[in-house]
Amino acid sequence: MKVFVAGLDTETNTFAPIPTGYASFTDTFLAHGDATRQAPNYCSNQLLIWRTQAEARGWDVVESLCTYAEPGGRIVAAAYEALRDEILSDLGGAMPVDMVLIALHGATAADGYDDCEGDLLARIRAIVGPDAVVGAELDLHCHLTEAMLHSATVLVIYKEYPHTDIGDRAADLFALAADAVEGRTHPVMAMFDCRMIGAFRTTEQPARGFVDRMYALEGRDGILSVSLGHGFPWADVADVGVKTLVIADGDRAKAAHFAKTLGEEFFSMREALAAKFLTVDAAVDAALAIQGGPVVIADVADNPGGGAPGDSTFVLRRLLERRVQNVASGFYCDPMAVRFCQEAGVGARFPLRIGGKTSVQSGDPVDLVVTVRGLAENVTQRFGPSPAPMGDAVWVSAGSIDLVLITHRTQVFHPEGFAATGLDLSAKKIVVVKSSQHFHAGFAPIARAILYASAQGALSADFANIPYTKIARAWWPKVADPFAT
Repeated sequence: MKVFVAGLDTETNTFAPIPTGYASFTDTFLAHGDATRQAPNYCSNQLLIWRTQAEARGWDVVESLCTYAEPGGRIVAAAYEALRDEILSDLGGAMPVDMVLIALHGATAADGYDDCEGDLLARIRAIVGPDAVVGAELDLHCHLTEAMLHSATVLVIYKEYPHTDIGDRAADLFALAADAVEGRTHPVMAMFDCRMIGAFRTTEQPARGFVDRMYALEGRDGILSVSLGHGFPWADVADVGVKTLVIADGDRAKAAHFAKTLGEEFFSMREALAAKFLTVDAAVDAALAIQGGPVVIADVADNPGGGAPGDSTFVLRRLLERRVQNVASGFYCDPMAVRFCQEAGVGARFPLRIGGKTSVQSGDPVDLVVTVRGLAENVTQRFGPSPAPMGDAVWVSAGSIDLVLITHRTQVFHPEGFAATGLDLSAKKIVVVKSSQHFHAGFAPIARAILYASAQGALSADFANIPYTKIARAWWPKVADPFAT
């Protein structure tokens, strides 16, 4: 058997004013066939799992491109086509192959391409023919499309948010594909459109129970795999929204039945499932009312993991206006400010303009007199078991607020990103993180409480009024019962 593996991953916020070019991939991670021989990251780790599993069976492995970029706006067409065509060229050179496994996101869009995954999978299928097994692992915030299902043999989606199960789902995908290529199973897929758009946290009920139910259904009564695509709300594409996906062994009617049943169950819990957000002032008030700390407040509207700039100042300005004491906040993507701090050195005290540089979604810059407390180069933080780059980082303080500024736009995953600069969060009353949910795994063990605040910014939590132009169907919460319209 010959297995071809590759990875092309980024999440596209079509409303974000941040172009995603080729350099966005090279700055984060780009490997031309040797990703599994480098230090693992969350994308390449999937390829490593597939290589290890295949070689344990004595199968040949051909490795192609593996790359990912921080979420942002649409990929420049030429950049997407260059990355896509490298994979396709390598695949053509590797033919014949029995199996293709590829690490994708599911919400990738480029100029002229609303469904990059569907486009890539269709081109892969055209090369390998109808009999090869084609499998893809998708992010939980994917847009499931008919083009993906038509071209792939099996699709597996992360179940957890934060995504602590990427490696487990990679192993699941390999097992499904291997069983299919050896003729032990005959997977067929069906999906159901829940007609919902929103944010859902699998760390909270009733979403937690629903995910546990998905696990329990797998491997029983001919059901091979169960997935829930939450969708990525900040994308103006036709297929945005929540969808269930079920893979059955040779029984399409059974797959469709379970997908519909689970989808209707998820829809029935929509009010309870929807993530709740506080205003900034309400979150600060709640944090101050809690005894002890640190209380973690998520600045969800400026989550770079959703394509936000990562330099918004709306929450920071409010903290300063209210003179909230003993606060730490990060990460602010501000390479210019970092450079000034590096030039000044630890202990320097000088006026510094922070944030508000990318767009109107960032707010106005904040001018502070800061003291440089710590400097660090080439910092990483953990995203699950894998390192995620932050670039250079500095810790500055202004009165009773401590800020961490970075050069590589990324969300907060883990407290070690703060600790790398010397900033200890344990004695802080409030810690404000620019992230929607991925911080949860790293911060829950140290947090007295976790609160979610929706300020102004690139990621609006007003899902009923996001200005979509391409959806041809009704959706909740825009419509109370979209199935009745």
